[in-house]
Amino acid sequence: MGRNIAMVTVPFIKKHEKAIMPKYGSASAAGADLYACLDEAVTIGAHETKLIPTGLILQLPEGYAGLIYARSGLALKRNLAPANKVGVVDSDYRGEVMVALHNHGETAQTVEYGERIAQLVVTPYLAVRFVEEEVLSETERGEGGFGSTGTK
Repeated sequence: MGRNIAMVTVPFIKKHEKAIMPKYGSASAAGADLYACLDEAVTIGAHETKLIPTGLILQLPEGYAGLIYARSGLALKRNLAPANKVGVVDSDYRGEVMVALHNHGETAQTVEYGERIAQLVVTPYLAVRFVEEEVLSETERGEGGFGSTGTK
């Protein structure tokens, strides 16, 4: 594969025999493509959301999460993207990975078996301990939010 980065092994099971293993589109791609595992095509109407199975069950290492993002080409050309913007697959989840695909367009779109429907980025995360305090440190920004740091 030629990837010069840390490798993490992610065991998986094919829940359905015809499921397709996630694949990277290029040597430096951060996301691996997820494929629709369908017995028959699914049509997603305008502004409708449908759950599309991948046929895969993943065993992500503890301390890692699988983040499911839109494929830019699918979003741009066919207005299809994950309904929840970014899906999260936790390391203790052992169900089939599904993609809630939303049609943001005005025209119905049909998803076929084997079509690339999203991309999966496996990433480490930090577990944090939240501690309630009476006072927090001051910053120059303060309470400014939603565009407050830009000049225009």
